[in-house]
Amino acid sequence: MAKTIGTRRVRTSTLWLLTVLAASASPMAQVGQKATEAKPAIRTVSTRPDRVSGGEVLVELSGVQAGTAAAVSLNGQDISATFKPGSRPGTLLGLVSGLSIGKNTIATGPRLGNLKLQVTNYPSSGPITSGPHVKPFICETHKFKLDDGSTFTAEAITNDPSCAAATKMTYLYMPAGGKALIPLVSPSSLPADVATTTSLTGATVKFVVRVETSVINRGIYQSAILHDPTTDPDPTPFTPPAGWNRRLIAVEGFGCTGGWYRQGDRIGNITTDGMPFLLLQLARLREGYALFSNTLQHPSNNCNAVLAGETAMMSKEHFIETYGEPRLTVSAGASGGSYGSFQLADAFPGLFDGVLIARTFTDPMSVTLSGYDARLLLHYLATANPGLTKEQIAEISGYKPSGPDGLLAMVDAARQSGRGDPVPGRTAPGIAKYASASFNQSVPAALRYDPTTNLHGARGNVYDAAKNIYGVDPRTGFALRTFDNVGVQYGLAALNAGAITPQQFLDLNDVIGGLDQDANHVPRRSVGDRGAIQRAYQSGLQFTGGGGLRTIPVVNVTGLYDEDKGYHYLWFHFAVRDRMQRTNGHADNHVSWRGQTDMVPFDPTWQMFIDWVDATKHDQTPGSAREKVTRNKPKTAVDGCWKSPTEFLAEPATLSRTPDTACNALVAGWTFPRYVAGGPLAADILKCELRPLDRKAYKTSFTDDEYNRLRQLFPGGVCDWSKKGVGQADLVPWASFGPAPENLVFDVSKASTN
Repeated sequence: MAKTIGTRRVRTSTLWLLTVLAASASPMAQVGQKATEAKPAIRTVSTRPDRVSGGEVLVELSGVQAGTAAAVSLNGQDISATFKPGSRPGTLLGLVSGLSIGKNTIATGPRLGNLKLQVTNYPSSGPITSGPHVKPFICETHKFKLDDGSTFTAEAITNDPSCAAATKMTYLYMPAGGKALIPLVSPSSLPADVATTTSLTGATVKFVVRVETSVINRGIYQSAILHDPTTDPDPTPFTPPAGWNRRLIAVEGFGCTGGWYRQGDRIGNITTDGMPFLLLQLARLREGYALFSNTLQHPSNNCNAVLAGETAMMSKEHFIETYGEPRLTVSAGASGGSYGSFQLADAFPGLFDGVLIARTFTDPMSVTLSGYDARLLLHYLATANPGLTKEQIAEISGYKPSGPDGLLAMVDAARQSGRGDPVPGRTAPGIAKYASASFNQSVPAALRYDPTTNLHGARGNVYDAAKNIYGVDPRTGFALRTFDNVGVQYGLAALNAGAITPQQFLDLNDVIGGLDQDANHVPRRSVGDRGAIQRAYQSGLQFTGGGGLRTIPVVNVTGLYDEDKGYHYLWFHFAVRDRMQRTNGHADNHVSWRGQTDMVPFDPTWQMFIDWVDATKHDQTPGSAREKVTRNKPKTAVDGCWKSPTEFLAEPATLSRTPDTACNALVAGWTFPRYVAGGPLAADILKCELRPLDRKAYKTSFTDDEYNRLRQLFPGGVCDWSKKGVGQADLVPWASFGPAPENLVFDVSKASTN
């Protein structure tokens, strides 16, 4: 029977253990497994004990001697009957429900060690760690299509800010010889032509998929799993479906533009349509994998990784409390789904055990910031008319001189700055089809910010969508910003290479200017807010690679785009690896495969990836998690490129625009303006430390007049890229921005600035 979600949800794939003293209750369930020598312990299985949601949590008692009766209480009330023998020897498992909002105590009696476990429960509507709910928020359950063609709810939800809706269970099946799942008319009988499939565990079952749709953390959640409703019992953590191979995949979305103030009517659909990541869903369902996702894990609905991570945590918790603990959990995604995978894996260690990513970006903010630099350069070219050649522009910008005027690649990058621009209808010099303040049409125009007609409207950009993290300017109520170009010497490498003259270098840096809080071009350089910058690192909105990504397999593939065809530039792939290396000392747990459009075959990629994850996850030999991920690396997990679907070239991955290696000849990669200015390939310094000007630091000669002008342009000095950036802080794993007090970094409701 379908269950309506009330107050519930949260999750994590790492299991948290907590043992303390006290409490007793009446004996009920008994353990029939072999006796164990381990001391009694208690842990939450479905999530961290301080991040429980929805009023229930899956709990395991371990170290239980055979024949021992359970004596367990919740807030002093006997819940012993809840616990049953677990799948592991010497364990009892219980789905503890009826939790109060706030702190709760689960306790065992003396025969189980007088243990106490405190769990903190939050409503299923959240928030837990993402700060106050962003408003406005548009519910879209009435637009969300189910696989049978119906919508999640018949009518729009307009009177409930949590967008709560009754859970729906639907079924799909694969007909014999079919290539796509189709709706099952009645769950009480199966069609004669239903196909069978054999899972990785060897179970042969009917190819019937159970899809749950519900609301978690205000987003629309779905899971998909093999389950035959005519023969299998209703799924529980004690009776999981026979076809499930105990592996779980988080399906991520794509895009980011317009990802604010809405629930979303798409999930990157996990069943028939699927996210744009090859044939992941159908192939994996056939093998017995389960899938889950949430509309707020889809950046086109929600371009805020802190909220997406909280949502994934809560969604995974609900899956575990419905079906049981997975053997492993991985995340897979392309484009926006790439950072939807690794940003969450990094900021929430243990949430995922591995990530498989494609068409990779570092994070939405980094895309926006590199777009700002491109926009400033194009503004300079369009308004100053400096007379630079196509080749000189390429040397200054780092972008490939593509298209008739050589600007196609840079213009496409500059368009991405629109996701940080809150002013509707703006035109930007030199940028065709520039789109600012992009909103999904579901957000009414009357609610949107306009600098002349609606100063207090919702601002559509990456900063204000995450103002709980960046903080708010008390003068304006707008989110604080991180963009900073003080001390940046645009075109420095071009100058040192002799591609531009000192005069051209000085003119560029004299006129380049900056962007204000409304992304208007201004003659002065932009100054990023230090508090916002620091919190960007601490929260993982600025991806660092220093959290959960240190210890799990990361497989990065790209088969799409040369530098002419879009802003999925190759340098982003290398920036991800470089950030991991700069933070951790090495990135041996990162593998890069390249190829032309369709030349990165999926099957060997997936098999290499999942074998690596499985071996790492279940390595019980001594050593740190970081040691285990590197020593379990398969022999096939080496950098390289695919010349064809059958020909792989093993070769260390390097970024080069010249055919200096076989792989670079196959897939070349250019760079970006901040790199030409001397910044790191990692693009991880938001605001640079300054150093005094040094005439000897240049590979060209300035006249005295030119050098005096340079000093006037940079009175405070120029960027010292050898140092950490201003405000460059370590990631805070499992960071909170309210209301959870654990690992609390910042609470915007209690601070108007940094």
